[in-house]
Amino acid sequence: MGRLAQTEGLTDVQREIVATVRGFVDKEILPVATELEHRDEYPAQIVEGLKDLGVFGLMIPEEYGGLGESLLTYALCAEEIARGWMSVSGIINTHFIVAYLIKQHGTPEQREHFLPRMAAGEVRGAFSMSEPGLGSDVAAITSRGVRDGESGDYLLTGQKMWLTNGGTSTLVAVLCRTDEGLPADAPAHRSMTTFLVEKEPGFGAVKPGLTIPGKIDKMGYKGVDTTELIMTGLRVPADRVLGGPGGAGRGFYQMMDGVEVGRVNVAARGCGVAQRAFELGVDYAQQRQTFGRPIARHQAIQFKLAEMATKVEAAHAMMVRAARKKDTGERNDLEAGMAKYLASEYCKEVVEDAFRIHGGYGFSKEYEIERLYREAPMLLIGEGTAEIQKMIIGRRLLEEYGSQG
Repeated sequence: MGRLAQTEGLTDVQREIVATVRGFVDKEILPVATELEHRDEYPAQIVEGLKDLGVFGLMIPEEYGGLGESLLTYALCAEEIARGWMSVSGIINTHFIVAYLIKQHGTPEQREHFLPRMAAGEVRGAFSMSEPGLGSDVAAITSRGVRDGESGDYLLTGQKMWLTNGGTSTLVAVLCRTDEGLPADAPAHRSMTTFLVEKEPGFGAVKPGLTIPGKIDKMGYKGVDTTELIMTGLRVPADRVLGGPGGAGRGFYQMMDGVEVGRVNVAARGCGVAQRAFELGVDYAQQRQTFGRPIARHQAIQFKLAEMATKVEAAHAMMVRAARKKDTGERNDLEAGMAKYLASEYCKEVVEDAFRIHGGYGFSKEYEIERLYREAPMLLIGEGTAEIQKMIIGRRLLEEYGSQG
């Protein structure tokens, strides 16, 4: 481990967990990541290894079979996993957000039913907000849940988009509009409910009223399955409303809470990918020779390495701060937005500089940097675009620094 991106003030347990995950990444992920990514192959063996390590239950309380760790511990592990292969961290993150939603907002029955199996990795989570006609404008969703007057169940109809783990998951948290009993002029965010939809893994008609089409073919972020989700009268029992009867109409707030911790995760992924890009760049610069000496001895390359390392360090520090603030129970949307924005932008820049250091070889699929170059852009749009982060940051700053007179 190099000097960059160290985290002060960790407990012995935290250091041991992070070191264990890093060792797993070095041994089990890095040697196979590029090959699996080029084949767009789901990393089943890697996922099984992470289940054995307890990573799927990192933040699930011990009473439900998890490790009961902090968001900071989880973020540091996500950083290490993304350093190995960002797609694997995406598989973990969607599961983690659903487990977090159930832990924070679920009924006692929902926690007892789902969390122990989620901690073991037996139940795998995904969550769904985006739709084909919208992304970050969550309040504009059109998918709808209508209450069946006889059974009390909900019937869900609509089409969702960009569902990470759509095929492999067995539990999906789905946000739909349910506006019964609300006045016509009620704000859109009050008419949304989160449903916990259980399903079989796979593609096609996975249960009556629910279809998961095949994987979306993507530029990067391969291996992990990204899908649509189509609901046509999907029947969901009322007790699978997140939070029970009191959860109806609370879906927007619940999902935004989940996305807030998810943005810390995306920041951690940006930090991990940037670290790997720096490692590849600094290593190649000391091997490649021009004009009779390693290119690392040329001032132009040293300047690039200096800038890259500074960005890695700054992004890591901001990510750690955002995670620690959430762990105290404080509102951290400002810090999470800043961390996500900075880490994703710096990740893109560090990866591009490492790509430039590799010269023509960076364009070859034989070199790992080619994969990172295709992965980094996803972080600019995942969990809210950079522009959305700046809107959040700007509004929160005006709240904090608003004129008093």
